[in-house]
Amino acid sequence: MDGGGGTLPSMDAFDSFLFSLSNAFSTPLALFVQIQGCVICLVLAFGWACAAYVRNREIKRIKRRVRAGNSFAFICNDISELEHSNQVNLPRVTVIMPLKGFGEHNLHNWRSQVTSLYGGPLEFLFVVESTEDPAYNAVLRLLSDHRDDVDAKILVAGLATTCSQKIHNQLVGVEEMHKDTKYVLFLDDDVRLHPGTIGALTAEMEKNPDIFIQTGYPLDLPSGSLGSYCIYEYHMPCSMGFATGGKTFFLWGGCMMMHADDFRYDRYGVVSGLRDGGYSDDMTLAAIAGAHKRLITSPPVAIFPHPLASDLNLGRYWNYLRKQTFVLESYISHVNKIMNRALFTSHCYLSWGFVAPYFMSMIHVAAALRFYTKGYSLEEAGVSSVGMSMVCSLAACTVIELFSMWNLTRVEVHLCNILSPEAPQLSLASYNWGLVFIAILVDNFLYTISAIRSHFSQSINWSGIRYYLKDGKINKIERSIPKVDMGPIYTDLGGKHLYGKKGMAPKVSFLGSLAKTLAQWRQPKKFDS
Repeated sequence: MDGGGGTLPSMDAFDSFLFSLSNAFSTPLALFVQIQGCVICLVLAFGWACAAYVRNREIKRIKRRVRAGNSFAFICNDISELEHSNQVNLPRVTVIMPLKGFGEHNLHNWRSQVTSLYGGPLEFLFVVESTEDPAYNAVLRLLSDHRDDVDAKILVAGLATTCSQKIHNQLVGVEEMHKDTKYVLFLDDDVRLHPGTIGALTAEMEKNPDIFIQTGYPLDLPSGSLGSYCIYEYHMPCSMGFATGGKTFFLWGGCMMMHADDFRYDRYGVVSGLRDGGYSDDMTLAAIAGAHKRLITSPPVAIFPHPLASDLNLGRYWNYLRKQTFVLESYISHVNKIMNRALFTSHCYLSWGFVAPYFMSMIHVAAALRFYTKGYSLEEAGVSSVGMSMVCSLAACTVIELFSMWNLTRVEVHLCNILSPEAPQLSLASYNWGLVFIAILVDNFLYTISAIRSHFSQSINWSGIRYYLKDGKINKIERSIPKVDMGPIYTDLGGKHLYGKKGMAPKVSFLGSLAKTLAQWRQPKKFDS
């Protein structure tokens, strides 16, 4: 071998290429990228550690109350709150659930919502687009089972024309809520509530009238597929923003409690902002809160089990990711547009900045193994020791990151079990941490592709409805009618059946989904049906 890192005489073309690539990934710029990857891992680990501390602090509080004699600490802070004299003074709450389709976990989720142990006046409004929605008959059966126990009804909202169908359903529910309602709680149909959730949210609103919105966040329960682990990994970085124990800038549309009068009088433009071209309910309301300096909070008990569909494949994950990245293309003001562009740019940079070091490390390891199997030492082969040092550093940082993710998940699982003692206990035993690591790489790699696709398309197909944006708002809506012989159509994370026909779910591969997406880039209308 020549001195100074020359090539070995027995190198073939592939060896030479691998050798050159390994050395290229040892330059100062490449080392910066790899160090950046380590820093991202450690920042995520620190954020999850802080989130775990907040959730664990709540667990300790609940246990202290139980030891002090409050057997209902999972419902209320002080057992005296359950006395009749206190219960009769609780404010009226209206729970609005915009529905679309019917999935394997929906019935269980709805039951957890309507069987809340909130002691004040409470009504539930299930809102569907039409009676043809499979959710309609499912809700009717649910309400017939609980007709003597809960105040609930189902509303038919009709078709949305100026905003997303979900927002349209929410606003129809607001119009029909009880005239004495003080707080309105918006829930997604995949939220599994704890018995004391509504009471805890209401108590915080009563304690601090300055709260504009209270929110929470899901704890994803992967079903075992790589797609479900990608969803879990996608949500985990945001979870630290909801585990503050109080003020936050984050908002999740799956759980939002607000003052009913804000909608009755269109305060801060909440109704007009949603109705006039709104695509995303949470991003729109978060932008309004920021513009008017209103308070968003997330109590530490607002963490909800979120079981994912058993057949959630990579194709369905990609469709979900497309809808999530498309959110950043909507905005309600120039400032909101700038903020979304900043989020778009930073998220894309950090996603690929996170993945790139692993690709570089793979090349370093492949080169080292290749030459080792041929009987050469790393020094003889000229493989950079700096590059291998970075591989070891990245591996250590990855272990720390995964441990912190595991710890936060463990704490949140424990908290959910305490808050729902009557429910089947959740467990970490089913989590596959090898798949979690793979999902981290897949999700971060695909995020940038999805975000760029959303930016240039300015349209999205959501549950059979294609929305077109102009100046950040919906300006055109097209609906595709499913062909009779197509079989059932599934969407979202719960594998919900959308159109009422029974049958087997169509097998859509991830590569097939990507190929269709590329075709949609130029001909979106052709593929809507």
